[in-house]
Amino acid sequence: MNAQTTQGVRVFLSAEPLDKNACVQAFTAFEISRHTPALKANSYYFGHPEWAKGYLACHQYTAFKERWQTLMGSWEDKIVVDVGCGPGNLYRSLRKRCGTPRLLIGVDVAAGSLEMAHELGYAPVLADAQQLPFVSGFADIVTANATLHHCDDMEQALREAARLVRPGGMLVTDHDPQKTMFNDNWRANLIWNARLPLYRWMKRGGHSTANEQYWSTATEAHHRPGDGITPDLFCRVLTPMGFQVQLYPHNMKVGQEITQGEKGQGPWNVRLAQRLTSVDPSSTSGAMMLMCVATRPTAS
Repeated sequence: MNAQTTQGVRVFLSAEPLDKNACVQAFTAFEISRHTPALKANSYYFGHPEWAKGYLACHQYTAFKERWQTLMGSWEDKIVVDVGCGPGNLYRSLRKRCGTPRLLIGVDVAAGSLEMAHELGYAPVLADAQQLPFVSGFADIVTANATLHHCDDMEQALREAARLVRPGGMLVTDHDPQKTMFNDNWRANLIWNARLPLYRWMKRGGHSTANEQYWSTATEAHHRPGDGITPDLFCRVLTPMGFQVQLYPHNMKVGQEITQGEKGQGPWNVRLAQRLTSVDPSSTSGAMMLMCVATRPTAS
């Protein structure tokens, strides 16, 4: 077992870092044993200096900040692990609302993103979300924002993130798409594929050039009709681990009212696509996204 001091806090790791002097470098790197196309794409795309910088602008809108603050609460003086942190979107969005953590660890496979996250205040660790190099039960809060669908094995990534939560702590995730957002049929796939040239025409972030568009979509191992997260995924993985699971389906532009069961309304183009694929946009199962707040009770 190896222990390192990061920002005055001893963090126990379950494997030796590749570089034993890495604690004085920009980030600590651990060996990644698997090299799937999705993992390589995530490393390349989110490590690209311009593309990662563009992605950093995501998740900065008011509803996102309200939603997370309401369901997660304060992380003042807490140990927080942000799995799939990218260039630091989550902390950049919430730092003025949720306080200053005692330790904020960011985990990602993209070195370029970790360098940006480090500048925002993260203690960055290069590692695979499906094989996290930490002992169990040391974190007060573990977050995984828009992370699971970038992993080949979503169940394993979720289990690894949950493993780090101490008794009395929580795991918070927010993801798109739900598996049931579109029916998996020829209409859905036609609409799904047609969105890419439209995004390029609109110069939408992540799709401004053919090369950027290719790598952006290659990062998403589970992001197409008939694929994605489900309520069953969270319950199947987290309940046996002793967590109390609360799920919040929503359509992105919903803030603190999510606690009253509000889902908000999806964009017009999404609602149109759902109608064309026989999905009710107002239904719970048709919500674009699914947020999970899982708490691990303290021992009685």
